[in-house]
Amino acid sequence: MISLDEAQRYVLRDLEALAPVAVPLDDALDRVSAQVVEAREAVPGFTNSAMDGYALRSDDTSAGPARLRVIGSVLAGDSPRPRLESGEAIRIMTGAPVPDGADCVCMIEEVTVRPRGDEIQVARALSHGENIRLAGEDVAVGQVLVTPGSELGPVLLGLVASQGLDSLLVHPRPKVGVLSTGDELIDSRGSSVFGKIHDVNKRLLLASLCQSGFDTVDLGIARDDYDEIEKGLSRGIAECDAVVSTGGVSVGDADHVKTVITDRCSGRARWMQIAIRPAKPFAFGLSESGTPVFGLPGNPVSTLVSFELFVRPALRLLAGHTALARPMVTAVLDCPIPRRRDGTIHFVHAFAEFHLDGHFHVVAAAPRGSHSLRAAANANILAMVEDGDGLVAGETVRAMILNPAQPDPGRSNRFTLPLM
Repeated sequence: MISLDEAQRYVLRDLEALAPVAVPLDDALDRVSAQVVEAREAVPGFTNSAMDGYALRSDDTSAGPARLRVIGSVLAGDSPRPRLESGEAIRIMTGAPVPDGADCVCMIEEVTVRPRGDEIQVARALSHGENIRLAGEDVAVGQVLVTPGSELGPVLLGLVASQGLDSLLVHPRPKVGVLSTGDELIDSRGSSVFGKIHDVNKRLLLASLCQSGFDTVDLGIARDDYDEIEKGLSRGIAECDAVVSTGGVSVGDADHVKTVITDRCSGRARWMQIAIRPAKPFAFGLSESGTPVFGLPGNPVSTLVSFELFVRPALRLLAGHTALARPMVTAVLDCPIPRRRDGTIHFVHAFAEFHLDGHFHVVAAAPRGSHSLRAAANANILAMVEDGDGLVAGETVRAMILNPAQPDPGRSNRFTLPLM
């Protein structure tokens, strides 16, 4: 067996981000920037009011309550009014340009308006610059807003839009082909027949890929036949940026996928037995054109674990991300996680939540079994249990966050299956 670190390094070592493409801002969300964006316009572009109220001179209020003459109004989108003189005020709305001569805004709640509306009373002294947003206060011309490698979330896209840009150079989302293999598989629609099983893994992988922000191609099901598997993988290599297959990577008589990957990927290829459980068998290769091909084990939970450890990080690298792995936390165990010594790291689906002590707590751990998909259904973390005799309540464990969503406090957080 080889270590998890060695296997992950082998997968990632020759991969590079996909060549950048220009896309409209509307299609840039969650992609990775491949360019620098410098501000060409200040934000705000002009000094404006932060409140609805009256623009005035702070000096007019320095001696105490002041009565000022209202000479007009200015709305958001208006051009600046004529210069304001001492003893005068202008009604102003949030976002409207501050007139020349004014240096502060008194919010409407602090103003008494005379019955005819042509005079106001200000009861307190205002400071210079109060309730005013200065030009360039948020963004200055020449300031770097986006750098290569930046993940383009809503806020960054808003900053780019503030500069009048309508497109960006980004790394494309990898297009990933998914091939299921096995004589026992049937399409997931309709009823199964004796000796056959529904193709769960393909649906599982297609959904996981979409949720992670990648585009997908369904390559169908290949029987346990070398030529049929080779045909499916070759189609994926020709059409996609990466190919993921399930099944056929163990030591069975009909496990042809590992052989096809080794033969088809002339760049480099390797079949591995990794010191982890589940997902011990794994195959990986690079085609002559540089397309990565992943051979995952066929049991559903093994497929999930292998996807998280090897496929998702590699695809994020292709997409230009620099943070490849999911976030890791140290969690306190409120339940035991038993295991036996076998020279491997055990990956256990579990449920965790934040408690009032400020720590992440594992409140339930799923029963183990590489076939038991239901056992993983309520998990939001993947606990990494190092080789040994297991962990008891009160100890800590390192865990990968699969789903950061916190459930409603009133709902049960427990697994419905019996705990080990």
